[in-house]
Amino acid sequence: MSLTNNYHIAVPTAFHENEDLNVDATLEHIRFLKKLGVNSVLLCASTGEQHSLNLSEKIELVENLERLDVSSDFEILFGISSIRQIEAKQLASKISRVPQISSVLIGYPPYILPTQKEALNYTTSIIERVNKQAVIYNNTLRTGFDLSIQSYKDLIDNHYISGIKEAGNPQKISELNEVIDSPLIYFAGGEKELEKKICLGYNGLSSIAGNLYPLEVKQWFDSLLKKEDTQDYNLLKNKIDKLFEDSPLPLIKNEISIIENINFGICRTPLGN
Repeated sequence: MSLTNNYHIAVPTAFHENEDLNVDATLEHIRFLKKLGVNSVLLCASTGEQHSLNLSEKIELVENLERLDVSSDFEILFGISSIRQIEAKQLASKISRVPQISSVLIGYPPYILPTQKEALNYTTSIIERVNKQAVIYNNTLRTGFDLSIQSYKDLIDNHYISGIKEAGNPQKISELNEVIDSPLIYFAGGEKELEKKICLGYNGLSSIAGNLYPLEVKQWFDSLLKKEDTQDYNLLKNKIDKLFEDSPLPLIKNEISIIENINFGICRTPLGN
């Protein structure tokens, strides 16, 4: 079964003031978004401070998702990425037994710069264990690694890939559309240059600003896909621009605490210093 939502909100992970994981506040924010009409969320990716979480913390998040009590049509994506492949495989095995998770977002490890072959083997080892559809996440700025067009094609031809989140070179989406026949969701990573990315072939949004303006961002995104200009979104775009003027996560977490009346806490330092 393919993903049914081309719009999800990349939710932050909540932490207590001592930087310990706060599962309760993380889940409370997801419940709040769901009540507003959001149909899909992404946990434990870049916005969720993926690489600040150790394996046991990620597993704790996974194990508590049943507490959300959501219907089967509410899509939860969960990020898997690790410098240690063995830990990524352990997390994938855990996720495979959790029905609340619809799909995984497979990211590449930072700093270590795997070869294309090593990255393919890493991705395959996760997919074989997770037994769920996957979205491939390529974010060269954060990892230093860039998945090639051929590697993308090899993965899509041989595995159940339902989407791609290309946060590196947006031009790759145009290239992929020329060599791949499978219908895929191409997720933009955040709202920056969203209009330009849609013109290049992006048809999905992994939203950051949606944590604060979930329905407004979706309405704007849908209007861009339909090439409609019947409504003025300048006010929303100004809010989004202001959000990204500085490090957005500390601001988002503070606003979540105020708007939703929950103690969403802080970022793990050095974020928020």
